[in-house]
Amino acid sequence: MTWLVSQSTLTKVGALLLLAAAVFFVVRIIILPIFQRVAKKSRAEWDDILLDRGLLNRMSWVLPPIAVWAALPQVELESDFVATSASALLVIASVVAASAILRGVNETYTKYSKNSGRAIKGYLQVVQMIVVLFAGVVLLTILTDTKLGGVLAGLGAITAVLLLIFQSTILSIVASVQLTGNDMIRIGDWIEVPGTRVDGEIIDIALHTVKVQNWDKTISTIPTHKLVSEAFVNWRGMSLAGARRIKRAIFLDQSSVRFLTAAEIETFSQFAPLADYMVSKAEALGAQNSLGVNEGGDPRRLTNLGTFRAYLQVYLRANAALDTDDFTFLVRQLAPTPEGVAIEMYVFSSTTDWQEYEAIQSDVLDHVLSMVPEFGLRVFQHPTGSDIRAVGKGEPQA
Repeated sequence: MTWLVSQSTLTKVGALLLLAAAVFFVVRIIILPIFQRVAKKSRAEWDDILLDRGLLNRMSWVLPPIAVWAALPQVELESDFVATSASALLVIASVVAASAILRGVNETYTKYSKNSGRAIKGYLQVVQMIVVLFAGVVLLTILTDTKLGGVLAGLGAITAVLLLIFQSTILSIVASVQLTGNDMIRIGDWIEVPGTRVDGEIIDIALHTVKVQNWDKTISTIPTHKLVSEAFVNWRGMSLAGARRIKRAIFLDQSSVRFLTAAEIETFSQFAPLADYMVSKAEALGAQNSLGVNEGGDPRRLTNLGTFRAYLQVYLRANAALDTDDFTFLVRQLAPTPEGVAIEMYVFSSTTDWQEYEAIQSDVLDHVLSMVPEFGLRVFQHPTGSDIRAVGKGEPQA
């Protein structure tokens, strides 16, 4: 009699397994292709991602355990093993399907250009982690045949241990919420982390890590919490402004600074970029000297350094590649140093494109360096080997 009962049980279990297999193949062979054809015919893009074959294949594992679990009351098995197994497989399949759906949601979100800057991957990974933890608790109650409240009470008793184990995860969750909530970083931002080799464009923002493709095409991975606890530079403001700063200083030999001669004043007065400056400056100095402001000393006179600085202002303002109206524009003299006296240009290019920016900056510096001798000035440079050889041969130096 026992053999007959066992044989009956085996028959019922085999029938349930056949039912599960039949449901699985019907879903894979008939239902999924129909959904895919419908998604391809529609104009929307989101359904193409959510109904991708890989995602649907993961979701199809949910239906066989449901079919078995629904058929159990009609089969009336004496053992609870099949019911327990079906419930456990249903929980596992549901977690796999939920993870696939969350990945599909992330891909759909990043597909649209207007939303691709702000990443939601970190938030979705938090949701996924919560789903996995809850599923683990439910799975534990199923396998141990205990109530959910009892399992939760046991977990509460080891809260301190759990906090220690998931310390890095908790830090990553908090950091991810701060980074995305405060709009500190976006996908596509150019960031630079001092003290590291990270200098490039963000390509992925996850819960635990931020992935950056450096300009040399290498990939760097930074812990998310490091971008909150330590300083980093985000160049997004420069990109949004549509201009990029040029801050360069030219060091001039201080011994070459002198007053202009009468011939130089005449020459610069006929030089179109400086004509207005020379007239206004001559009038201002003449009026000041006539009032005896410098009584008891030499009268004020024009210098080659001041005239050169005035020329730089006129030249840079006339440069169409620079935005001198909406951004800071400075041509200033810095404090003298052992390397000479520096004239600094603080201007902004009218483009943020790296290649164009470097070309504009190079053109400006090429012209400025070429104009230095025209004002009787010399660029400061430490002695080189050729300078020392020339002195040894008694050749005159410029």
